Amino acid sequence: MSKKMLVRTGTKWEPLVGYCRAVRVGSHIAVSGCAPVDSDGNLVGAGDPYLQAKKCIEIIASALSEAGAGLEHVVRTRMFVTDIDRWEEVAKAHQEAFADITPTTSMVEVSRLIGKGMLVEIEADAIVDEH
Repeated sequence: MSKKMLVRTGTKWEPLVGYCRAVRVGSHIAVSGCAPVDSDGNLVGAGDPYLQAKKCIEIIASALSEAGAGLEHVVRTRMFVTDIDRWEEVAKAHQEAFADITPTTSMVEVSRLIGKGMLVEIEADAIVDEH
């Protein structure tokens, strides 16, 4: 079995919930759901699903970088939104990041997310060569 690499952010949520931002095992990297918050835990893009989605994707890119990968290695994303009627705003941010990569994806409406004002959460899976 391949060695497991953990990518941690140091936020208060990781030990409280029992997770880390990303896990790499061999060529596979799984990135936990990323919420639209800055490094201090403050909401980014209040009321704007597009800006929130962009922030989520930035966090995914950072986690992948720490695990030795990039957005170009993403094979699947999952988007959770609190208002599916605003799906196009989230889709625009996703398209800007992944148009040339075209991972598989899902967008699912949820009743709410963990933080007040959060409209979007995105998670990702990536596969890289082990060379």
